[in-house]
Amino acid sequence: MSIMFFSVFVYFPFVSAACVLGRASQGEKADNTYYDSQILQYEPAHHGSINTVTHLSPDLCVSGGSDQVVVVYDWKQGQVCQSFQGHNREVTKVLCYPGSTWIFSASRDKTVLMWDLNQGDEPIQEFCGHELVVNGIAISPDGRKLCTGSRDNWMCLWDIESAKCEHRHNISRNLVTHVCWVPASFSVVQTSEDKTIRVWDSRTWQVTNTFPAKQYIQTHCDVSPNGHYLVSSSNGFGGQGCEATLWDLRQPGCKVVEYRGHLQTTACCIFLPAFPGGSGQIATSSHDSSVKIWDQNTAVCLGTLSLDGAGPLVSLAPNDSTSLLCASFNAGLQHIQVDHGSLQAQGSGAGSGGSGSLDMRVVARF
Repeated sequence: MSIMFFSVFVYFPFVSAACVLGRASQGEKADNTYYDSQILQYEPAHHGSINTVTHLSPDLCVSGGSDQVVVVYDWKQGQVCQSFQGHNREVTKVLCYPGSTWIFSASRDKTVLMWDLNQGDEPIQEFCGHELVVNGIAISPDGRKLCTGSRDNWMCLWDIESAKCEHRHNISRNLVTHVCWVPASFSVVQTSEDKTIRVWDSRTWQVTNTFPAKQYIQTHCDVSPNGHYLVSSSNGFGGQGCEATLWDLRQPGCKVVEYRGHLQTTACCIFLPAFPGGSGQIATSSHDSSVKIWDQNTAVCLGTLSLDGAGPLVSLAPNDSTSLLCASFNAGLQHIQVDHGSLQAQGSGAGSGGSGSLDMRVVARF
């Protein structure tokens, strides 16, 4: 299989807008206020709940859900570009290799399929071998290896070109929930239902570090672009165990800060792209139907967006420092616009311990 890279540009006409009701709050101390907003209602990407979303290019996102379909969507123009149908159970994760048209999808059908936007609607590779749902997929920085993790306790490393499993490792009770590759390194990080975070060396396929077990199941993780920090999220209820945690990967097991404020399971946690003159930020989404943005260093909540009725919010995909896509169980994909104007006007007060605020609002739904 030869590796080819393409740039994709697709344009479609806009559809009409619909007037809906939303709810947002600024900062941790602000009251929730209702407001009427013109939200563009585009062609739905899926029928049913959406479990995962990521970006393929600045204009295109990829998502998967309970309808077993992988969808490539032009989220700026509001149209489906391509639908891939090959899984026979719901899609749990999707992942794209940066700078290419490669798409990987994991499913409850125990497989991972590889697609290419420029090579038709059939999978170009299939990775089979897990015995239960695959919850984690990650691609090596050089695009040669695929890591997969499952509830069957197995972590697997595959050669992408041949789809051959090169390494397998089973750890008792390691029910994998998410996997990510540390940028520019040989390290892979995974979270698990056994409340543990593990770091693997992809050369030996051995665990090199195990973080101290948290009190609750670890649901998701993300690594900062410089590879120095890891953020993980936890399940919980009633405000207990619903936090996200920042760790220093240079000092394995070193907890930096915790982000507390969600009322139910924190399902997703990501590092946001930096905005000019601002400090680092973390975004989280929860089963409590809210998205929160935090100051990375101080753990101050900079803004909360509540999507009442949207159900669990389980996946986030940042496009840049001002736009964020969110996958929901009940209300499709949400395009969230983030305005840092108030933070900049305050001199990023939250970064120095203040209670700065930012504006978050849904501008489109699909």
